Amino acid sequence: MNYFRGVGMFGSSFLGAHLMRGAAAAALLAGAIVHQTEDPWLSVGAGVAALVALRGCPMCWTVGLIETLSQVRRD
Repeated sequence: MNYFRGVGMFGSSFLGAHLMRGAAAAALLAGAIVHQTEDPWLSVGAGVAALVALRGCPMCWTVGLIETLSQVRRD
């Protein structure tokens, strides 16, 4: 059974979903940086949520974006 639908390990089947995950992670990271002195535990939680949204590190998200774009161009 192929869970990645021919897109690759980091890519998404829909470009919009991939970009929305990136935007959500960017907002979470910005919030974590802004509120790091006021509420450090909230910042740690937002940082972890950003990593979950990116499905790993920012480089993994970028590789997934490239895989998704190449899949879109192939179709």
